[in-house]
Amino acid sequence: MAVADDALPFSRWWLVVVGALAMGAAGTYQFVWSSIRGPLGAQVGASEATLGTLFTLLIVAQTLSQFPAGWIRDRYGPRVPLFVGGLLITAGYGVFAVASTPAVAAGGIVVGGAGAGTVYTVAINTPVKWFDERRGLATGIVTMTYSGLSVALIPAIRGGVAGSFEASVLVLGGIVAVSCIAAALVVRDPETYGPDANGDSTTGVDHRGPQYGWRDAVRTWQFWVLYVVFAVLNGVGLMLVEKAIAFADGLGLSAAAATAAASTIALGDSAGVIAGGGAADRFSPTRTVGVALLLSALSIVGAVVGGGQGLGTAFVLMVGVAAFFRSPAFAVFPGLVGEYYGTAHSSENYAVLYTGKLWGSVFGGVATSVLVATLGWSRSFLLGAGLLALAGLAMFAVEPVERTGENEHP
Repeated sequence: MAVADDALPFSRWWLVVVGALAMGAAGTYQFVWSSIRGPLGAQVGASEATLGTLFTLLIVAQTLSQFPAGWIRDRYGPRVPLFVGGLLITAGYGVFAVASTPAVAAGGIVVGGAGAGTVYTVAINTPVKWFDERRGLATGIVTMTYSGLSVALIPAIRGGVAGSFEASVLVLGGIVAVSCIAAALVVRDPETYGPDANGDSTTGVDHRGPQYGWRDAVRTWQFWVLYVVFAVLNGVGLMLVEKAIAFADGLGLSAAAATAAASTIALGDSAGVIAGGGAADRFSPTRTVGVALLLSALSIVGAVVGGGQGLGTAFVLMVGVAAFFRSPAFAVFPGLVGEYYGTAHSSENYAVLYTGKLWGSVFGGVATSVLVATLGWSRSFLLGAGLLALAGLAMFAVEPVERTGENEHP
């Protein structure tokens, strides 16, 4: 059973609110990249290929930081990693403000990316630990803000960096610091709050039954299907996020269409995780993701066709729809990991699954730049659509894990 509201001095939904606040702050480091990459590249003298490599470094740092952050959170609680993660993101923005070479910018990418990953893993696993019957919706609300805050900020950021790049990124750093410090003062885990940490009271999701650690999880075939799907949906999604404005420019669309595309991708991501998370609570979580990924693939095809015909409005609409249907997995997968392997080690288990984003970052960053140079924009994005469709079909094969006590990890 999930936690009762009277087990806390406030409603558990406030934990969703502060988790969403921290998540939105962390998400700016990825979702405003398409808006600051040009001015940053001009400031440090970076080529297109170098900027693609910097984006890959961001995702690598974000991904690799999640396991140690999740390990600490599962054992010692969420407050310290959340506080440290916020400071690292703020420091990363500070480095961007003063960077004069690609190497210095890379340092900022690594520092801030590690902070973003730390904040992400704390925020995304808070609903998993506190909710059971409405886990998909709660996780979707938190995940929504990962791109949702950027929706509100992108127009102002694009205008701000044109006038003063340094001031704009420093303001972003300040927003992150305030958000994460405020969240760290409130967030907590059920096993560290209340009279019983063993699942015999209503202080949190019931932890009775076998609790798998990451070594046990990776021995199941379900984990590897989810891992490959996660890698693909991240690769194609990062291609949209990182290349949206450049893709629109390459198709000869207007600057207004390019800016709108970046905003609708962030908006689509935000709306999709809530809609998908809510749908997964009512229907099969795996089939919800499968259908969504197939529709996302079709939307990318629509964006390629519409953009190729010079239809800016159609292009903007279709990339937003593609992002909408790609994102439900981010609300569903954390809960699936908790359901399949237990919630006691859910942060570290999901962090291991999240390493699939590393392969996605290679495709969405460096590999996409190479593909665009060799195949062109349209063929590259059609290839991404095909991979996304295959990932959607794979989700229909996933079945729940039959947990046994013999495999329990203490």
